[in-house]
Amino acid sequence: MTINLYNTLTREVSEFVPLLPGKASIYLCGATVQGAPHIGHIRSGVNFDILRRWLTHEGFDVTFIRNVTDIDDKILHKAVHENIPWWAVAMKYEQAFTWAYQRLNVLSPTYEPRATGHITQMVELMQILIDNGSAYAPGNGDVYLSVRSLKSYLTLSNQKLDDLQSADDSEETFKKDPRDFALWKGAKPGDPSWPTPWGPGRPGWHLECSAMAHAYLGAEFDIHGGGLDLIFPHHENEIAQSQSAGWGFAKVWMHNAWVTASGEKMSKSLGNSLLVSEIVQKVRGIELRWYLGSAHYRSMMEFSFEALEETVVNFRRIEGFLFRAEELLGAQPGSDISPAFAAAMNDDLAVPAGLAEISELLRQGNTAVTANDLAMIASTAAQIRGALQILGCDPFDPAFAVDESSSHSAMDGLVSLALAQREAARARKDFAAADAIRDQILELGILIEDTPSGPRWTLVR
Repeated sequence: MTINLYNTLTREVSEFVPLLPGKASIYLCGATVQGAPHIGHIRSGVNFDILRRWLTHEGFDVTFIRNVTDIDDKILHKAVHENIPWWAVAMKYEQAFTWAYQRLNVLSPTYEPRATGHITQMVELMQILIDNGSAYAPGNGDVYLSVRSLKSYLTLSNQKLDDLQSADDSEETFKKDPRDFALWKGAKPGDPSWPTPWGPGRPGWHLECSAMAHAYLGAEFDIHGGGLDLIFPHHENEIAQSQSAGWGFAKVWMHNAWVTASGEKMSKSLGNSLLVSEIVQKVRGIELRWYLGSAHYRSMMEFSFEALEETVVNFRRIEGFLFRAEELLGAQPGSDISPAFAAAMNDDLAVPAGLAEISELLRQGNTAVTANDLAMIASTAAQIRGALQILGCDPFDPAFAVDESSSHSAMDGLVSLALAQREAARARKDFAAADAIRDQILELGILIEDTPSGPRWTLVR
C-alpha cells in the first residue's frame, strides 16, 4: 500500500514519493522558547511524531529535524520582564518544552539545532542572496530579501503580493519595498548581536530555518511541517529565501490545525493557554497524548475538559482490555497492525478512522474475554497494541513509567484499601456492607470483578 499525504503547496492528497528510496527527511518548525508550552504547542509535536512513527513502521529510514528558536523579539521582551539574561530565558523554556515532549512520549528528533548555533550558516546564506541580487543591505546593519525578485512568492498561502501590508516593524525608509522582510536585524543598544560583513546584529525569524534545513537535510528534502499559523509569513519566507539561493527546499508541506478554546486559537495573548504542566496534574501524559492525537491533524480541536474526560474514559477502556489480556495470556500482548488501521494511516494519517478500527477490535476482544477465547484475545490485543504504538500511546511503553509510578499507583493503593474493607465484610458475612462498598466504588468509575485469583479492578469512566 502507498502512503498518501496532503500537500499544502498543491492542495491535494497524493502519494508520498521520497527523494531517496527508503529514506524520509523531515524538518519541523519547533518551539520559540519564550514561555512554557501549552497544549496547542505540543499538538504539533504529537501529530508529526505520529507521522514519523508511521513512516518508520512502513520501512523508511527517517531523519527528523526539529529546531529551537532561541533568539527572538519575544525572548528579549521576556528577559526584560523576568529580569534575567535572554539566554537564561531560552534555556529555561527549552527545558520546559523538552519535559513536555518527553511526558507525552514524543520521540527525540534526530537532530535538534538551535538558531544561535548556526549563525555562520545564516551569514553564508545571506551572502549568496546578496551576491545574486535577491537581497540587499541598506547600510544600517539590516539585510532584506527583495520579495519581488521571486516569481513564486506566496504560492503556499495563495495570496497576492500587492494585497500584503509591510512585512515587519523595521524602519520603512531602509526598505526598497515595504513588503520586503528582514533576513538580519542590525544591532540595537543592549541587544545580543553577532558580527557580519554588513554590521553586527541578530537573525530575523525566517532566516534560521532555511539555513538549518539546508545544513542538516541538504538543498532539497521530503517534508516540511508546522502549525497552520506558520504558512504565512514564516513558511512563505523560508521558501523565498531558499529558492532565491537556488535550493529546491521542501517537496511536501504539511500543517497541523490549531487547538482552540471558545473558538479562538490558543495563545497567551488571549489568556486561554492551557499549560501541559497543568493538564498532566489532572490526567496522565498518555491520556493527554491520546486526546491530542485523536483528531485528524488537519482538523481544528475545540478544547474542553468535558471532551478531555470523555476521551480519557474511552482510552481507559482500551487500556483495561490490554491489561486484562496480559493477565489471561500470562504475558504482554504482541504487536500487529490490522489492514483497516493501515489503510487509515495511509490515507493522510486518518487517525479518526484508525480509532474506529480500534473500537471494533476492542468489541471483538471483550467478546473473546467473555468466551475465554484466548486465540482471539491474543489477536485483537496485538492489533490494538500495534495501533497504540503508532499513536504513541502503548500503555506498556516504559516512557509512561512516571505516570504509572505516581497517579496509577496512588489510585491502586486507595482501591486496594477499599477492596480490603470489602473482603473483611464478606468474611464476616456482612454482604450488604460488601455490596455497598462495591457500589460506591462503581460510582467513582471503578468496576470490581471477582475472579478465582481474587478481586480485580478496572476504570470504566
